[in-house]
Amino acid sequence: MTDILTVVSWVAGAAFALLAALGVLRMPDVFTRMQASTKASTLGLGCLLIGVALQLGDFASVIRVVSIIAFVLLTTPVAAHVIARASYRADVPLWDGTVLDERRRDSDRVAQEEQREPD
Repeated sequence: MTDILTVVSWVAGAAFALLAALGVLRMPDVFTRMQASTKASTLGLGCLLIGVALQLGDFASVIRVVSIIAFVLLTTPVAAHVIARASYRADVPLWDGTVLDERRRDSDRVAQEEQREPD
């Protein structure tokens, strides 16, 4: 039974990793590529590591796997945010089909407020 769950977990993890790779190749701009790669690869890695924990089965391995999963779940969103912010500040162009740019609206508002305030 453990072997079946391990195989299912590994196949699901590999499928999510493949989807992350396809997302990086197929998405039109850096922001959507980043979203596809971070979400799918995090889920894929989580599934692969759960399969490893199931296969090894001892307590020390499970603790290591849970620690790795927690680290990835905590650091991946932060890294994605930093990459997106740096890309936006470097004026990386958005996809032509982008409907709403909330960050541009906020930065325009801040710039207007700075112009109104005398130094």
